[in-house]
Amino acid sequence: MEPSKPTTIIVKRIKKGDHAHHGGAWKIAYADFVTAMMAFFLMLWLLGSLSDAKKMGLSRFFSSPSAMVSSGGTNSSVLDFTGEPRPESEFDPDPSEVATANSDQVIELDELLLKLKEQIETSEAFKDYKDQLMLDITIEGLRIQMIDDEDQPMFDVGSPTLKGYAELMLNTLGATIAEVPNRVSVAGHTDARTYSSGRREYSNWELSADRANAARRALAQSLPEDVKFGRVVGLADSVPYDKEDRYSATNRRISIVVLNEATERAIGLREDLPTKPETPTPIDGDSTNAPAVTTEPVVSTAPVD
Repeated sequence: MEPSKPTTIIVKRIKKGDHAHHGGAWKIAYADFVTAMMAFFLMLWLLGSLSDAKKMGLSRFFSSPSAMVSSGGTNSSVLDFTGEPRPESEFDPDPSEVATANSDQVIELDELLLKLKEQIETSEAFKDYKDQLMLDITIEGLRIQMIDDEDQPMFDVGSPTLKGYAELMLNTLGATIAEVPNRVSVAGHTDARTYSSGRREYSNWELSADRANAARRALAQSLPEDVKFGRVVGLADSVPYDKEDRYSATNRRISIVVLNEATERAIGLREDLPTKPETPTPIDGDSTNAPAVTTEPVVSTAPVD
């Protein structure tokens, strides 16, 4: 019998090495996340401390498509494709200052809007006429519309004389509007009904302008003497409230706009705002006979384009 062969036992030992270094990228990412969350909650805390008017103003300022144009000029392009150098001018405003001023204006008008809404809800002058008042913010500023009613007309048919209740409402509104230094625009509107008084030269254009002036006089009783009206216009039935029914009583209305600075600048009412002055040049090139620029109220009986 052959002797048995010895059994060979092979032992494999795996040498474990250290893991590769993972780096600190995750720490940087985590730090960025914590910083972002801190900024987010800080923003929520700041927003929670703002008044409703300021929240409305900030929301409208940042959502307005004209914010970029109003703060940086009329050209929204980053590049100048004209190839012409832009001259330096002492009249060019600082964009940051203009943006801040615009934001402050929006907030100021929103605060005025809330005050007027509260006044309409609480004042006895508006108790039975709340449905005839509409407030909103437009591109020109804060607009207040006093709309006519078949049962409670502001004027008699064909008359530019205000009813007592309408005059009282305008007096009350004027006292609140006087809290801001902005100029005021007043526009008169009529329906499409043909005006017939036996006077061929007197039409809805003249009637709407006379009604706008009647509203201006009622507002002026509560406004300080140094507050100037920027614009008083008669629009007849050219801008109907109810476009489906041009004979509707809602088309007979008075529109009052507390103008913002951009509108005041655009129509030349503010000389203290940063803008580049331009002197109209007559056709013959002689500027000595050029008409003087005036800031007095304008009464117009033609449509505004």
